[in-house]
Amino acid sequence: MRRPGDTALRARLLWFDADPAEEGEARAVRYVEDGIVLIENGVIRDVGDAAAVLRRLPPDTPVVDHRPHLMMPGFIDPHLHLPQTQVIASYGAELMEWLAKYTFPEESRYGDPAVAEAAARFLLDELLANGTTTAGVYCTSHPQSVDAFFAEAERRSLRMVAGKVMMDSNAPEALRDTAATGYQQSQDLIGRWHGKGRLDYAITPRFAPTSSEAQLEACETLAAEYPEMHVQTHLSENVAEIAFVRQAFPWSKDYTEVYERYGLVRPKAMFGHCIHLSDRERGALGVAGATAVFCPTSNLFLGSGLFDLAGMRAAGILAGIATDIGGGTSYSMLRTAAEGYKVLALNGQRLPAFEAFHMLTAGNAAAMGLDNRIGRIAPGMEADLVVLDSQATAAMRRRMERVETLEEELFALIVLGDERSTVATYVDGRRAYDRHSPGRSLPPRADLAASPARANRGEAPQ
Repeated sequence: MRRPGDTALRARLLWFDADPAEEGEARAVRYVEDGIVLIENGVIRDVGDAAAVLRRLPPDTPVVDHRPHLMMPGFIDPHLHLPQTQVIASYGAELMEWLAKYTFPEESRYGDPAVAEAAARFLLDELLANGTTTAGVYCTSHPQSVDAFFAEAERRSLRMVAGKVMMDSNAPEALRDTAATGYQQSQDLIGRWHGKGRLDYAITPRFAPTSSEAQLEACETLAAEYPEMHVQTHLSENVAEIAFVRQAFPWSKDYTEVYERYGLVRPKAMFGHCIHLSDRERGALGVAGATAVFCPTSNLFLGSGLFDLAGMRAAGILAGIATDIGGGTSYSMLRTAAEGYKVLALNGQRLPAFEAFHMLTAGNAAAMGLDNRIGRIAPGMEADLVVLDSQATAAMRRRMERVETLEEELFALIVLGDERSTVATYVDGRRAYDRHSPGRSLPPRADLAASPARANRGEAPQ
């Protein structure tokens, strides 16, 4: 008998059971040329070859047919900024100047709930249009910004990680909290949102230059009170920033030790950038089980430097890849991976297609400590999925005429793809974005049967 909420999705399926860089293609890559994913109440219940799964389907289960497109786990973006959607593409400056000239004035507007609510709607629409279903999000120092973001994410049943930026130093007065208010406001937000639906809170000191030692002690208290909670901040993005930290914390051996002293280097601690790390710092992050987040478009745009992925892997550091909106220049994880390829090439390293797509899905899930919930297509995992069209544009279609392997197709999809490649995005088992829909995204709990995608019980699409 069919259970309420059962839906089956048919497409070419791709996911990763391990990191191809460590285990090799044969052990890591899972590809089904014609597969079906059976979803029950937002959770994957069955997956496999279509012929076999069709025989196991409960009677009358609708099958939404996305062939010949490629379905994989929804993209995961471990580092971006809610208030920077109107800062992206602001003319060149290095990091510290860019913050003062563009970012801080924009963030000062987010004490207005209406501003924060509009930004949350726009950002989530944009992420879903690009196939991104989970993100690590920096709100502003205003609690209203966190409330607005989490309320909109909850309305859409999204799995999101976010936090109130804590910053009591070296910032405009409109953005500064204090050690005491930053702690209390974070506590209040944790009480309202952490663990509600699919939401997780992240302890979020912006970065060491904007926090006093008293505030970092408050972060340390929060981290001790919530040992399983995410921590997110920035580390060693820019040489001027590192010099500032050296001057502000003269007792520290290096930038990383500032965070170490206050108990913030640990599993599920996500450090954005990590470009200019010493061997000691890489060793400390690796031993602690922390994450380094590669932000290629931002690092190129602000001229910050080149990420050393091989060095991170050698030190045992979990590495993610992120858009870093709005220092980053694209909401698309495909575009982000393409720029990541170029950054690594400049550093004498490579990012093969399978490794890139692993990073965008299962790799980023592990980097965020969420790999027990998202990032793979497997029974028991949450049904966050993206459907991609590798022939979405004339240039892509022409390139595909010469593609002979899956890996070639995937690499072309990274280099030439963008949001036009997103056919549909599924969140919690339901379609949240459809490129055929007249709106940017579908309402929460949209009826799958209402989609233009062909629903059937196994016949080939017309």
